[in-house]
Amino acid sequence: MAKLQVGIIGASGYTGSELLRLLAGHPRVEIGAVTSESNAGKPVREIFPHLQGTVDMTFVSSVGLDLKEMDLVFLALPHTVSMKFVKQVWGEDIRIIDLSGDFRLSSQEAYEKWYETEHICPELIGEAVYGLPELFREDVKNSSFVSNPGCYPTSAILGLYPLVESGLIDTSNIVIDSKSGITGAGIKPRPSTHFPLVNDSFRAYKMGTHRHTPEIEEHLSRFSGSGLTVQFTPHLLPINRGILTTSYVRSLNETDEDTLLEQFRSRYGEEHFIRLRDEPPSVQDVRGSNFCDVHVKYDERTKNTVVVTAIDNLVKGASGQAVQNMNLMMGFFEMDGLMAPPLVP
Repeated sequence: MAKLQVGIIGASGYTGSELLRLLAGHPRVEIGAVTSESNAGKPVREIFPHLQGTVDMTFVSSVGLDLKEMDLVFLALPHTVSMKFVKQVWGEDIRIIDLSGDFRLSSQEAYEKWYETEHICPELIGEAVYGLPELFREDVKNSSFVSNPGCYPTSAILGLYPLVESGLIDTSNIVIDSKSGITGAGIKPRPSTHFPLVNDSFRAYKMGTHRHTPEIEEHLSRFSGSGLTVQFTPHLLPINRGILTTSYVRSLNETDEDTLLEQFRSRYGEEHFIRLRDEPPSVQDVRGSNFCDVHVKYDERTKNTVVVTAIDNLVKGASGQAVQNMNLMMGFFEMDGLMAPPLVP
């Protein structure tokens, strides 16, 4: 059986590196092209020495790239750059999985407000399916254009969905506290991610203004019956990878932990990549894997429900979820290429 021919556009960043690592071991896929404008002509092993002997390819420019031989492309590009590529290839017989934020929101107005830039192809915003498989699996299966969720929204939405969907909580008072490893900021160095400023430190950033906020609100609102607002605060951890999200919500009526746990079991009991944990998870528990570990706790004293989730921001929060979406789109076994357990220690 012929293998699926895939291309990775913008493959020299962290998400590109993870796509290369995961797809190199995928039984149904052949990587046909890897692009990088800044590294065109260089062997992949020169930029990613850990992939030597695994991905023996050379980066090429996307300019003039012939996509006719590609069945599917992953866009591991920054926002604004990604939508330019989509506009250029739209209408061709090729499936697209976009890992940027360019098509995650449902309106041009929301995108331009939070991303502070013009959207050059708003007519295509509604064409993209939001690729959170555990919630929108059938939509993904029937789509040829998937917008891969952000890392913070993945950790927050998966933790809160069973509670929002059940109608058990006050959706006007949701507090989300997330902490991410430094790779969430991307591969390009910047003052705020310089090692001496990040190491042995811990800080909040973009309080009330982070562009993942409307993504969380919009896609959780699909299950609440009305719009909802969240208080989302991200923090930067002095670690390479991983996201730990703690969400706080108030129950509408008297409840107990068993009732809440049953909500999570009924929604996620058959989900391979969501593991319900008896104790709060750590980011090390999921490192290098496509798992999302979830712990829910009802505090009798405060009457608050607290949900803790842990994901690897580069895998379930980006490239692993993209591969999961590809598997669904192509009718493959959903766990293909994603069966490796977490890396501990």
